[in-house]
Amino acid sequence: MAFANRSGGGGGALGGALGGGGLHRPLADINVTPLVDVMLVLLIVFMITAPIMATGLKVDLPQAKTAQPVNPKEPIVVSVTGDGKVAIGTEAMAMEALIPALLKLTAGDSSRIIQIRADKVAAYGAVVTVIDELANNGMVHIALITDSKQRPAATQTPPPSLAPAP
Repeated sequence: MAFANRSGGGGGALGGALGGGGLHRPLADINVTPLVDVMLVLLIVFMITAPIMATGLKVDLPQAKTAQPVNPKEPIVVSVTGDGKVAIGTEAMAMEALIPALLKLTAGDSSRIIQIRADKVAAYGAVVTVIDELANNGMVHIALITDSKQRPAATQTPPPSLAPAP
């Protein structure tokens, strides 16, 4: 006994799903509900943990009789003049005496900050020599001091013009 296929779509239930125009078509929409759920959970987690991380835990600190307050040390100022002379504070000295004097002032404390104040017309090489000598002797916390004040426009010299002179 033979059965005839009367679906007209080419091969029964399986054939209809593969291309015969059946009821099961691919879904082309993106379901955003799981995405929104995850984002809300993350928002709640961050809202709870952010204040805790920012302020830390409240603790009752114990008392100590021998504790000393931290006293930050003043930086040492090394000046380089326009003609290449160096000074520590207001005491001028030769370049050869700079490092021994700084080693005596710091007493082996390599964490002391050395501030360098150089005249704007000082030779670049003189400033680099001072920095190089400091770094070679373990003084690596070096700061360059600049003037942040704006001068009045009348005292500033205008930049040279690139236009040819008449």
